[in-house]
Amino acid sequence: MTPMRIAITGSTGLIGTALVRSLRADGHGVVRLVRHLPRHTDEVEWDPLRQKVDAAGLAGCDAVVHLAGAGVGDHRWSDAYKREIRDSRVLGTAAIAEAVAAMDTPPEVFVCGSAIGFYGDTGDQRVDESAPPGDDFLARVCADWEEAAQLAVEAGVRTVFARTGLVVGRTGGAWGRLFPFFKLGLGGRLGSGRQYWSFISLHDEVAALRHLIDTEDLTGPVNLTAPEPVTNRAATAAMGRVLHRPTPFPVPAPALRIALGEFADNVLASQRVIPQRLMDTGFTFAFPRIDDCIRAALRG
Repeated sequence: MTPMRIAITGSTGLIGTALVRSLRADGHGVVRLVRHLPRHTDEVEWDPLRQKVDAAGLAGCDAVVHLAGAGVGDHRWSDAYKREIRDSRVLGTAAIAEAVAAMDTPPEVFVCGSAIGFYGDTGDQRVDESAPPGDDFLARVCADWEEAAQLAVEAGVRTVFARTGLVVGRTGGAWGRLFPFFKLGLGGRLGSGRQYWSFISLHDEVAALRHLIDTEDLTGPVNLTAPEPVTNRAATAAMGRVLHRPTPFPVPAPALRIALGEFADNVLASQRVIPQRLMDTGFTFAFPRIDDCIRAALRG
């Protein structure tokens, strides 16, 4: 294996932290794009909202993995926070794509984060990468997010959009917020529980991102989800089984809307997303089933 040099935005998030650890464990060099003056030799400064990147720091990189973006569920969705969600993705992606496109020797691949929110609410329908975009706020954000990478595409850089589902992790992301409640026996289904959740273990998320880097002919959108999505009701039951706790406290849809505002509609939406292109290119899931994902998350 030839060591690579890989630049990563969002390196301190749930996925970014795990990806950096995995790459370094295998002897690869990692350059972390940070929003402050560099304090370490592996740091390169960038400002996503002002669309500024220290492009010189990307010299010699074989790949760029762009994961940065404001947390969708971190705050109630005011108009201002919705702008932050969008701008952090669209402006940041445009800045990275422009920097990559302008390099004398650009990286071989640009892996741009995206999300299965691209498809909107798809109900019980199984959808793969050929499905059209939805028409809600997050679907429009995802479409604009991917479009913002166009400069890299036009420059001939192999560009892949990692449409990630719900990452099952213990210490971060949406699923990480569920664990404390379920451990206390306070968990329950959300709304009717019939909505599909397309999940992926943190281990498989990192492995899939590395698969996107390494698979030389892979371009365009790729769904990063486990092969068999489950309903929220089934995910709730699995949490109860693995944690050996009851799950007696369903949260009615009206209560979710009071607590979360507009974001509740996305929590209650159903997305039965299939990782067709991952499977077609030979990717093997270590944790394809929800119970195994939860156990893996508990092991850290």
